[in-house]
Amino acid sequence: MKLSRTVLSSCILGALLVVPVANADTWSIGAGAAVEMYPYKGVDNTVLPLPMINYEGERFYIHAIAAGAYVWKDSQNQLSLDLYYFPLRFRASESDDRQMKKLDDRDATMMGGASYKHTADWGIIRTSFSADLLDKSNGLRADAAYLYPFVLNDLKLTPGVGAVWYSSNFNDYYYGVSGKESNRSGLDKYEADSSLSPYAELTATYKINNSWNTYATGRYTRLTSEVKDSPMVDKSYSAIVAAGVTYTF
Repeated sequence: MKLSRTVLSSCILGALLVVPVANADTWSIGAGAAVEMYPYKGVDNTVLPLPMINYEGERFYIHAIAAGAYVWKDSQNQLSLDLYYFPLRFRASESDDRQMKKLDDRDATMMGGASYKHTADWGIIRTSFSADLLDKSNGLRADAAYLYPFVLNDLKLTPGVGAVWYSSNFNDYYYGVSGKESNRSGLDKYEADSSLSPYAELTATYKINNSWNTYATGRYTRLTSEVKDSPMVDKSYSAIVAAGVTYTF
């Protein structure tokens, strides 16, 4: 049983979630759910269904909401070109805060870029760099992490620590307040700078048999002042927890 590259999620987006995928040149399907804890004022935690369609080949992969092509792949190294859905968004109508209801919406987007993973006896190094392809924020994102898996019979635990960087364009789109929005809402005008946020994650996978696997994964991201100082934000962190089951053909 292998682990996929991280799938970016809206708690980062963090993000990225690590979920079990099939062996090489096979398919797996599954279902689960994710709980996202947004930093926006007046926005409740969101429970989302998490359907899984995974394919792991020598040259291509599909991992839930991500797909890509391998440029280099061997027993220790994976370098790929990636395309993935980035679900972070803000809907003014969904906020319970009177001022936040008068802001503009922020949309989810598609991201594209490259990622590299190196696996050794001492652990795993995982890096990625991507850009907004739909010109929602015209922003950039970079991520680097260290992970060390522990295998206990059919149970595999993979804790990790890392940091994620967002460009000023990215942060300003999702957390900035324009002059027009400030006049409508009464919130202070705010222009966000780039940020570097540390995070911790943990993934557990359990092999029920040769076909069925279960997984649970979570990530906690500590927000930096560039995000926390936004008048749209009332938390010092964002987080996501997900769990589900997969079946390998």
